[in-house]
Amino acid sequence: MALKLKVSNIACEEYAEIITESIHVMEPEVKVDVDINAKTVTVESEASEESIKQVIVAAGYAVEGYRSDSSFLQKKFRL
Repeated sequence: MALKLKVSNIACEEYAEIITESIHVMEPEVKVDVDINAKTVTVESEASEESIKQVIVAAGYAVEGYRSDSSFLQKKFRL
């Protein structure tokens, strides 16, 4: 399934790489497209929407309309 998320604090290519690498920790073969100008992350994955959002938040980025306990997730994923 393709999931498109609005991530408002993507500011540069380095941030895009951090998000991509964080998602690949969870699912190495997944396709991730980060559009810096549109501030979106599109993920083609079988993983749940919730788990993808949690990984992005744990990496330090804000998914529009989503709140989570990121400190717990950062410890869990060691991000």
